[in-house]
Amino acid sequence: MAHAPVPVLTIDGPSGSGKGTISRLVADQLGWRMLDSGALYRAVGYAAGAAGIDLSDVDAVTRCAQTVKIRFQPSQDGGETHVLVNGHDATDELRTETAGAAASAIAVIPSVRQALVDLQLAFRKAPGLVADGRDMGTVIFPDAPFKVFLTASAAERAKRRYKQLKDKGLSVTLAGLQREIEARDERDASRPVAPLKPATGAVVIDTTGMPIEAVVAKVFAVVRP
Repeated sequence: MAHAPVPVLTIDGPSGSGKGTISRLVADQLGWRMLDSGALYRAVGYAAGAAGIDLSDVDAVTRCAQTVKIRFQPSQDGGETHVLVNGHDATDELRTETAGAAASAIAVIPSVRQALVDLQLAFRKAPGLVADGRDMGTVIFPDAPFKVFLTASAAERAKRRYKQLKDKGLSVTLAGLQREIEARDERDASRPVAPLKPATGAVVIDTTGMPIEAVVAKVFAVVRP
């Protein structure tokens, strides 16, 4: 008798829409595993930079994506999950705008995306998976029974990112962050490979001005109506 596939909830959306926070909280409530796919791209970008690889060198970046060792390590205190890249805890480095820009630059390379597909699919294990990213519902898990697309205004997303980075002691400007977010939106939405858009059948939730608890409740209702 064929087993039913492990259920997946995909949560896609642009940078700063709250995907990471919401995914973590919903995964905790469901008792499911979690995949932060954006961290994989940031990790490859980070590993390439650490190895002195020029991000425009497609072959070298692809080799880096095929060989990099990435491990997610749950925090002991229930806080942010740590990301180990080739044995180094790169959690803080991966949250910078530099890492985000590197991730966006290499995400347009088809051979890099292919190298990371198998890695992402391997996260689909019982009892279920919450997959957070930009193409989880459209490309990686198109058969997922539950799909959500989170969005928010660029101004709101810049404010969230500003607070996040300031809390980490990083020097950033609100106007600069908003410009970067708008440029990244344009790049991600117009790229030929896996452009950023809601998956067919996805529940679209605009989180502008919504408290986190309300967003979690809406997302949770998609899985457990």
